[in-house]
Amino acid sequence: MKDLIATPTITSASLDELMREMLVRLGEQPEREGLLQTPQRYAKALQDLTKGYREDPEQILQGALFSVDYDEMVIVKDIEMFSLCEHHMLPFFGKVHVAYIPKGKVIGLSKVARLVEVFARRLQVQERITVQIAETIQKVIQPLGVGVVIEARHLCMMMRGVEKQHSATVTSSMLGAFRAQQTRQEFLSLIHAKNGNGI
Repeated sequence: MKDLIATPTITSASLDELMREMLVRLGEQPEREGLLQTPQRYAKALQDLTKGYREDPEQILQGALFSVDYDEMVIVKDIEMFSLCEHHMLPFFGKVHVAYIPKGKVIGLSKVARLVEVFARRLQVQERITVQIAETIQKVIQPLGVGVVIEARHLCMMMRGVEKQHSATVTSSMLGAFRAQQTRQEFLSLIHAKNGNGI
């Protein structure tokens, strides 16, 4: 499976040691009270934030496929996403909107969110994760089309460099039927529609 990336086994102890060394190089004192457990906490957090490397996105979808007689658009919108930018290892976060038009098969709705999570828990760029989500759905269930839109804010722009706190990045991937203007417009209109409950 090409999406599963073979990573060397790194023990928590080795990550602890690397973090301790980083603290020293940053001018800190790992022995002071507030930092005594930081290397271990950092190692645990980093392993959790990159656990997507050890998960198979296609297998997640294949575990919840259902045959249906339905050929209208299915949309799961406002899926929260948190990831790490591969350039600076700073967070970027936002919302993912996923739609597809079934051709005999649908995915369990929670698995769409799980798919987003798998790709988000890797070092990423927004453009890549957008395409990965769309292409995985297209490959596994072969619908008439898939559309994915991600709206995110990047701390590498907000905290460093240009320091623009209110900038947002929007990316999209449209496959199959979603390349048609009418279908694309319907999708975009629906993900930005609000009802009385604020959904």
